[in-house]
Amino acid sequence: MVRPTLFVTAGDPAGVGPEVVCKALQRLRDQAPARLVTVGTRAVMERAARWTATTIDWRDYDPAADPVCGGMGDAELLDVPVPGVESRPPGQLDVLCGEAAYRYIEAAVDRCRRGEGAGVVTAPINKAAVNAAGYPFAGHTEILAHLLGAQGVAMLLATPRLRVAHVSTHCSLATAIERVRPERIVRVARLLAEALRRLGVDEPHIAVAGLNPHAGEGGLFGVDEQQFIVPAVEALRAEGLAVSGPEPPDTVFRRAYGGQFDGVVAMYHDQGHIAVKMLGFSEGVNVTLGLPIVRTSVDHGTAFDIAGSGRADEGSLLAAIDMAARLVRPHTGQERSSEESR
Repeated sequence: MVRPTLFVTAGDPAGVGPEVVCKALQRLRDQAPARLVTVGTRAVMERAARWTATTIDWRDYDPAADPVCGGMGDAELLDVPVPGVESRPPGQLDVLCGEAAYRYIEAAVDRCRRGEGAGVVTAPINKAAVNAAGYPFAGHTEILAHLLGAQGVAMLLATPRLRVAHVSTHCSLATAIERVRPERIVRVARLLAEALRRLGVDEPHIAVAGLNPHAGEGGLFGVDEQQFIVPAVEALRAEGLAVSGPEPPDTVFRRAYGGQFDGVVAMYHDQGHIAVKMLGFSEGVNVTLGLPIVRTSVDHGTAFDIAGSGRADEGSLLAAIDMAARLVRPHTGQERSSEESR
C-alpha cells in the first residue's frame, strides 16, 4: 500500500526545529509511517545535521517520484531558499528567521493544495519573529486557517492517555470568557468526536469542562455554565453524542487520564494546556481540527535556550509524525479504493 506523503516544516531556523527534524528522520530512517518531505532551507538543515551529529544526506524532493520511505540512506527536502538565514545565530529572535518559518509553512500548504501531500507536520515557530516579519498571526493554527481559507478551527492537544480540544487558545483570558458560547462549544465537541473516531474510538465519550471553579457550583461561583455550557451539552446529546458536563475543571482531566472519558473540551488555553503538559509533555501532539488537510505539531516551543546544542528531544516530533500518519491513513485515495473493492 502506498504510504501517505507528509510535509514536515523545519520551524524557526534559530530554534530547535531543524535539529529535532534531523534527529527524528535519523530515528525513522528504516521505519517511517509515511513518506516524509522536509520543508526548509538546505543550508539550515545541513547546519542542524552537523549540530546533531546526524548522517542526513538530503536529496531534492520530486513529486513524481515513487512515495517510498525508509531504508534509503537519505531524506527528501523541499528547499525553500531564504538568502542569509543560515548565518543567523541560534537562540535569538530574528526577523529573517520569522520570514523563513512562515515561508516553510506556506510552501508545505501549497504542495498539499496541489494534491501532493495529505498533511503537514510542523516544528515550532517563534510567534514574535513571525509577526515582526509582517505576518500578524497568533500562531500556526491561525496561519494555517488563513492559508487554507478555513473557519471554525480548533486546537487539540493529544497524548496517549489524554486528548483535549480547546474552545479558545491564543487570546486574553477576558476574551476567552467571551468566547464561551454554545455554538462554539458544539463546534469544538463535534470536531473532537470526529478526530477520536479517526483515531479508532468508535463511540467517543466526551467531557465538557466548566468555566468557573467547581463548574459554577450551581450558580454560586458564576452562571456561565447554565447560560452557555449546559445548552451546548444538551444540543450535543440531542445529536446522539455521548457527552458529560459541565464537569468541574479541577478534576475532569485527571478523570479523562484515568480512562473515564475519551476526550475533554476545555474552555480556554491554559485550562487544557496545563493539564496536558503536566501529564504528557514529552509525548504531546498539537492537532489542528477543522482544516481540509491533516496538521499536527510538536507540543513545545523553539527552546532558544538550547538551540544549536543538539540536545533538543525529538520525542514530540516523532509523536506528531505518528499521529499525522494515523489521521490521514483512513482518508488516502488508495485506501478508499481498497475499501470499495472489497
